[in-house]
Amino acid sequence: MRFIGSIIEKLQRHPKRIVFPEGEESRILQAARQYQLLQLGAPILLGDRSRIKTIAAELGISLQGIRVINPENSPDLEEFCVRFAHLRRLEGTPMEKVREVITHPNYFGAMMVAMHQAEGIVSGTSVISGSVLRPFFRVIQLAPRKKTASSCLILELEDTRFGENGVLFMGDCGVIPTPTIEQLADIAVSTAHLAHHLNGSRPKVALLSYSTKGSAEDKNVAPIRAAKILAQIQAKELGLAADFDGEMQVDTAIIPEVAAIKLPDSPVAGQANVLIFPDLNSGNIASKMVRYAARANAYGQILLGLDRPAADVSRGSNAHDVLGVATVVGMQSIEYEKLFPGAGTRLPGEKVPG
Repeated sequence: MRFIGSIIEKLQRHPKRIVFPEGEESRILQAARQYQLLQLGAPILLGDRSRIKTIAAELGISLQGIRVINPENSPDLEEFCVRFAHLRRLEGTPMEKVREVITHPNYFGAMMVAMHQAEGIVSGTSVISGSVLRPFFRVIQLAPRKKTASSCLILELEDTRFGENGVLFMGDCGVIPTPTIEQLADIAVSTAHLAHHLNGSRPKVALLSYSTKGSAEDKNVAPIRAAKILAQIQAKELGLAADFDGEMQVDTAIIPEVAAIKLPDSPVAGQANVLIFPDLNSGNIASKMVRYAARANAYGQILLGLDRPAADVSRGSNAHDVLGVATVVGMQSIEYEKLFPGAGTRLPGEKVPG
């Protein structure tokens, strides 16, 4: 709670509206109640109003200060449908079909964020990732000049020797199965930017492999080295002060004693606080294994590269996890354009400025 506690304190000074499409889910109701009680901003629940009231009453949860919207009878529904039809080039499609899509809570919630009716969106406790990511990517889309959407999982470990006071940022653990060199570099820079935004310290980014600086050679290692160089260039262009190194094994990245033997001159080895995985298999497996084996607090997946702040939480998340993710998303929205220049400056269907 050290990490998330500091984020809560910052967000209390800049409260934000977060929309939760799964408003009828008990864990979401509990998280929304805590979000409001902690004075982090206004939570917005989507779903059937009477159903939400019934579930809240059964759980003993007050809905005071929590906004409840049923997409099917929202006064914004028609405008959202028109916007979506224009955005997806669906003009001429029967409005009934467009309305059927937009009344789905994840689409409606994404449209609320895209239209600046909320600062961020959190979903995923009751559906698979594809059902969350597809609406987000179709409605919110990529931030200007971004070519890659990825994700980051933030782990808070009890052992403060690892990462930044026990906090590790891991990417990509939820979106791109097999990233290209360009995508891997983009993931590294976006994750480093988020780490700096939330922690305020210098990101030390390790691009991970089963090899450390040539200890093994095959076609899978060379792209990691190339991605490191490209990430350094991109970070410099963005004015992001961060250290990048790789390829390296994970023990070399986070254990000083190992780093002293394998990479004694590295600015990252032994002190990495950002871990970049070569593919989704390794990232997803490693992050979940560490989370449960180390009993770490986990906040994610935080989506990176989108035009607005969003997160896809795991179906195994509890109310505390959801609250933590919502807090991070809210914190992201503060000066979000520093993370992704030009983000949030257009409405759905509008061209990218410049």
